[in-house]
Amino acid sequence: MSSAPNPEPTGIDPAIVPLTEPSEGIPPIVDSTARLAAVVRAFSGGSGPVAADCERASGYRYGQATYLVQLRRSGSGTALLDPVALPDLSAIGTAVGDAEWVLHAASQDLPGLAEHGLRPPAIFDTELAARLLGLDRVGLAAVVADTLGLGLAKEHSAVDWSTRPLPEDWVRYAALDVEVLVDVRDVLAQRLADAGKAQWAAQEFEAVRTAGPPAPKPDPWRRVSGTHQLRDRRKLAVVRALWQARDASGRARDIAPGRVLPDRAIIAAANALPRTTGQLIAIREFAGQGQRRRAASWQRAIDEAMALPESALPSLRGPSSDGPPQPRLWGDRDPEAARRLAAAREVVAAASEQYRVPVENLLQPDALRRLCWTPPTPVTADSVSDFLRGRGAREWQLDLLAPSLAAAIAP
Repeated sequence: MSSAPNPEPTGIDPAIVPLTEPSEGIPPIVDSTARLAAVVRAFSGGSGPVAADCERASGYRYGQATYLVQLRRSGSGTALLDPVALPDLSAIGTAVGDAEWVLHAASQDLPGLAEHGLRPPAIFDTELAARLLGLDRVGLAAVVADTLGLGLAKEHSAVDWSTRPLPEDWVRYAALDVEVLVDVRDVLAQRLADAGKAQWAAQEFEAVRTAGPPAPKPDPWRRVSGTHQLRDRRKLAVVRALWQARDASGRARDIAPGRVLPDRAIIAAANALPRTTGQLIAIREFAGQGQRRRAASWQRAIDEAMALPESALPSLRGPSSDGPPQPRLWGDRDPEAARRLAAAREVVAAASEQYRVPVENLLQPDALRRLCWTPPTPVTADSVSDFLRGRGAREWQLDLLAPSLAAAIAP
């Protein structure tokens, strides 16, 4: 069992030195087998952890494909790899063996690395470490400033990384993202050890590293911004039909769906319910040249939704779930469950304040709600631990919270 550590102070150094150039200059893009072989030799001869980052083209391309992989290791330098030209990067993983990989927000990059044959045997997540240490801001630039007193610009974080060739400013930015990542890791690791949170972090890192892909969300079309305001099933059917048509077009053209047809256009069409292409292009959001050109296909999707029988229209409530209802409904449906949830939230909030760890990192909110809606019988520290362990809670979380939660929700 892990002992509960004492909270530690944290602050940001007011004297920030801009980090503007990679220490060894801007590295070339590795886009040939000959250059990749040279990188493999260099990383095989390096030492210590491997700093890693990935760049995507979110908002520009369909899906979350990786368009640049940045790696750095002591004695090896920085390598910027083009996974489009070199889809199999597994030789690098073999070259570094059981070295730890250092990433910021690892859950975002691990799937992309795995697609190209890179599966780290151990990781250190600098964002998660910052959260466990109670840093107020956990973005990479903020953490670099806090730990090293260096200013890391992030002006190119949302550009189209599928662009070829990549502009020099973007390449410099990409190299700087891994330039000091291992140094950040060393500072955070020492802080975690000093705070008694090293084992907490180790369990969190391993949970991220071994996590499977997230379950697909039911009815993804309901995530169209503004859908929650529609209280008519026919209008929801139009949203669903346009989302499906947009998604198919984006996939076929490798363009982010939001660039094919904005959410606001989908909602405008659902509210107007146009019966003809002429009526559709009279809507302001469909008056542009691009939307006018594709208006016939959008109207076909709308027509299909308008022709559906009542039995085929989507529910206003959304898909059924095996989870408990929204907490705002608990007071009427099950007052005792509402009492349990309020008491349990107080326990987690107190622990969050005491140990300077965000509530969501102490325990997954969904697991807490499920515990309070259908608690185990009898309610004991062990039964609560077993319940939460089955929902993915880590041992350090159970050590910290299970006894207090059991006392709070007991009849």
